[in-house]
Amino acid sequence: MATQVVLFDLGGVLVELGGVDRFGGLIGEVDESEIWRVWLTSYWVRRFERGQCTREDFAGGMVEEHGLAVGAEVFLYEFLNWPQGLIPGALDLVADLASHVRPACLSNTNELHWNEQIDAQLVQAMFETRFLSHELGLVKPDREIFEHVVAGLGCDPTEVLFLDDNQLNVDGARSVGLDAHRVTGVEDARRILAMHGLLR
Repeated sequence: MATQVVLFDLGGVLVELGGVDRFGGLIGEVDESEIWRVWLTSYWVRRFERGQCTREDFAGGMVEEHGLAVGAEVFLYEFLNWPQGLIPGALDLVADLASHVRPACLSNTNELHWNEQIDAQLVQAMFETRFLSHELGLVKPDREIFEHVVAGLGCDPTEVLFLDDNQLNVDGARSVGLDAHRVTGVEDARRILAMHGLLR
């Protein structure tokens, strides 16, 4: 079936992320895939990004869960600054989508990053159709969030092209039938979209 929707992850695809290496340093891990595994499976990350705890409880929980060598206030301050603004070309990439496809976003995020990150207003204005983990109470890579998105979009899973920078999330999307690809940054995303004939 032809692609009807291009579904973008935000962090690492359209928004620059600066926290992966820092979190790896805090937990004593250098392998990026393992850092992401720890992050995505963390009890407190999953709670916060499902909108189930306050930012203060999240920070305190993270310090305790991972034995971090910083206090909760320091961790929370650093965490706020992990998103470092839109990657150059991100706005143009979404604007350059072919007229027959609908842009949407699916992000594991939280009230802190969604509302207070650098470029928050620009990011919020990019998509009329958006699926945010802290509003849904669901997170990637769980199957349930992809099923929810497909139902919300009202199309067949194979009609959704999903771009994410994390292989765990790509695998989760593929398990539901989405045409999912791992990309890192705007130019990589543009390459995939061009291959699929989805740019103007």
